[in-house]
Parts: sequence; structure tokens; C-alpha cells
Amino acid sequence: MTTPLLIAKSTKEIHLLPALANRHGLIAGATGTGKTVTLQRLAETFSRIGVPVFMADVKGDLAGLSQAAKPQAKLTSRLEQLGISDFTYAANPVVFWDVLGKQGHPVRTTISEMGPLLLARLLNLNETQQGVLTLVFKIADDNGMLLIDLKDLRAMLRHVGEHAKVYTTNYGNISAASIGAIQRGLIEIEQQGGDSFFGEPALNIADLIQTDRNGHGMINILAAEQLMNAPKLYATFLLWLLSELFEQLPEVGDLEQPKLVFFFDEAHLLFADASSVLLEKVERLVRLIRSKGVGVYFVTQNPMDIPDTVLGQLSNRIQHALRAFTPRDQKAVHSAATTLRPNPTIDVASAITELGVGEALVSVLDAQGRPGIVERAFVIPPGSRLGPITAAERQSILQASILADVYETAVDRESAYEKLNQDAATSQATANNTPPQQSTITGSKAASSATRGRASDGILEVAAKSAMRAIGSQIGREIIRGVLGSILGGRRR
Repeated sequence: MTTPLLIAKSTKEIHLLPALANRHGLIAGATGTGKTVTLQRLAETFSRIGVPVFMADVKGDLAGLSQAAKPQAKLTSRLEQLGISDFTYAANPVVFWDVLGKQGHPVRTTISEMGPLLLARLLNLNETQQGVLTLVFKIADDNGMLLIDLKDLRAMLRHVGEHAKVYTTNYGNISAASIGAIQRGLIEIEQQGGDSFFGEPALNIADLIQTDRNGHGMINILAAEQLMNAPKLYATFLLWLLSELFEQLPEVGDLEQPKLVFFFDEAHLLFADASSVLLEKVERLVRLIRSKGVGVYFVTQNPMDIPDTVLGQLSNRIQHALRAFTPRDQKAVHSAATTLRPNPTIDVASAITELGVGEALVSVLDAQGRPGIVERAFVIPPGSRLGPITAAERQSILQASILADVYETAVDRESAYEKLNQDAATSQATANNTPPQQSTITGSKAASSATRGRASDGILEVAAKSAMRAIGSQIGREIIRGVLGSILGGRRR
């Protein structure tokens, strides 16, 4: 059995049991109460027992996990207060990632894999516009059109808009207004840096589940300071990543320790303005992903930020201080207090407002899987640096990474953009009875695709073909989406 993880201490030690760490958790508390320190402590203790971790660095200070801390007055005072004499200052194995590709290895996925549901949320589409986007995906699927990056989706939208009357017969109404709204949304996402996120090589989930030569779990840190300027992109990315873990990891049942622990910081962004359909899928995802050996820990200021259907699944709780200045604050304090298993020696509601920095109310599952009686305790300080790292330190880690040069160079293979240009050029050449020389859409890539002169049925001639025919092909197998992106309900193979 894996050694229990010491996470906090008062008059007694409080341990998180690795075998129950995949029952998920919640870290809550107001700004400045010590949530970041708690995150670091949990991340490095998981790493030491060989459990990889994924976390987003929204303030830039979690990168300090990569460097050993140095003795400081506050730190040594807290260790003396807790009676800890065998404390170790140590760095942790870290991999840096960045959707924007500036502060870490680039993280990408394809438009096809993201799927219409998540993309609609990212584009802030209404129900009608989402329906049209779903039809565009369906038309692309039925015709074997891979949607890899934003230019693929733009080309597909333009094509469907231009031939809306033809497609309406087989797929339903396609309004020009909805097509326009989607196109405008793509421009906004591109301006926020979303064009860097869509493309290839796409992230291989296996690269997040690695250990170093000492058997320590790699701590994957997503640089999210700039990404937080586009909160919907941030939340959608993390939700997509969770869905990919669920889709790709096998069922493992109960393990001695998780295969991966996923910290979802600023969790309120996930649930803000989410549709009922999306909330239902998130609740199902959180409920089922534990069977894949993944523990999900939501980090937020207020427990009320998490819907009850999700909150009820978060068994390991670390509650830092909350402020009670307004009626809503007081309601949040009461709500947090009632979700913790009572301790007859503690007035939990009062304690939540009185906790000091680094102090928390902690309730974790016991060996029988029951919520432990809540304890007021201090979180054990991490042995890594509390604070950011220098640009030189980050660059050194990136250069030494086993993933160096794996994701850095983007690949642009033939997909919907090229095929639509080729079809247009072929159709024009047929009409003119001359060989195709130039695509109807300008650009060197389009011209190159057009001059290949490959014969092809026009896309309109195959518009009504069954999606199952596309699925049977190699391209079809590639474009089936997962639990949050699926049109057909199938799993990607």
C-alpha cells in the first residue's frame, strides 16, 4: 500500500490516502488565504510517490515547483510551530506547456476533435447558431473533410453558406445570419490567440502521464497568465483536456494511487454561463473519470461556484478562509460549513472566517471511504520555491525537456481548406474545359493543392451520403469525437 500523504498538521497529522485520491477534491478560499501553497504541497507530494500532475499556473508562481526552496524566517518558523524537523527542500520534475507556445511546449488540438458543443461555448453561440455549427460539422464528417485549424472551419463555413439552399434539403435550415455570427466569433477567438491552439501536432495525452528517472511523477504546468485574458478559452481548453483523458485512458478500477491528478484552478470559469447540456456532460465526466484513475481537484474562491451535482462528488476538502461581508458571503460560509463532516469541538461556520494564512479546515476520506471529521490545521509548507522563476530558469528546463522539439514545429497537412479549394478549382476547370491552374481561394498552399490536378467528385455531389460511410474510411475514423465533442455519440478510435 502506498504511504499516506501528509498534507496538514494540528495536534495530529492529517493524511490524504493515495488509494482514495481519485475520489476528487475541492480547494477553496478567498484570495491570499494560502490556496497556492496548498496546491504546491499537494502537487509535490503526489509527484514524490510517482503520480503525474497537471495544473494551470494562472498567476505565474506555480513554476516555483521546479526549484528548491531556500530556508526563510517565515518558513522555518512555521516548521518549528508544527514540530517538523525532517523537512526536505527539493525541486520537482516539471514540464511547461503553453497554449500560446511562448512559455512552454505548444498545446494543440484540432477543430474536429474539439467538436461543436465545446466550440459553440468558446464562440459564445446561442442555441440556433450552435445548431448551424453542428450541421457544418456533420456536413464535413459526411464528406470526409478534416477540420484541423481555423482556416479549415472558415473554408467550410464559407462553402456551406454559399450552398445553403442545397444543404438545407438534406440537413435542415442554414441561415446566413448564423453563419455570419460563427465567422465573427472565429475572428474574436483568433485575436485572443485561439489560432495557436488549433492545429497539429495535437497533444498526445500519454505525454502528460510520465515519470522521471527517479520514479517521480512529472508535474505538468500550463502557463496561463496570458490565457486568463481569454477566460472562455482557458476553461474550454481544460474541459477538453479532461474529456480527452476520459476518452483515451482505459478503465482501471481501484488503484493504490491515481494515474494522474488534475487541478482545475479558477473553476468558476468552467461553470459560468454553461448551458444545461454542457453542465450535464461535465457532471457525468467528473463522475466517471475516477474509474480511469484520474483525480480531479477543483480550485476556487467560493464553494458555491461549483454546481451541487459536481460538488457532491468532491470528497477530499481543504477549506481556507472565507470572508463574510455580504449576505452572499455569509451564505457561502454557511454552505461550506454544512458540507463538511461536523467536529463537536469546532464551530465550523465561525472558524471559516477566522482562519489564518496557510490554515484550513480539512476533511479527507478515511480508509473505509467515509468523509473524515473536519480538522482545523495548518497546511505543511512545500519544499519547492514559493514564487515565480526567471526566464533563464524556464528556458533551461524547456531545453532539457524530453519533449523538446516534439511540438514546437506546426504541421499543416491536407484537410478541408485544401480539399475545398481543389474541388472549386476542378469544378471551374471542368466548366471552362481547361486544366485547373489556380484555386478559387488565393494563397500559395491553395494554388499548390489545385495544381495537383487530382480528380475528385464535387462536394455537392456527395453531400447527402451517409456519415457511416465516412466513418468506415481512415479519415472517418480520425474525425469521430469524444464524450464532449461527439455528434454521433461514438468514441474516437
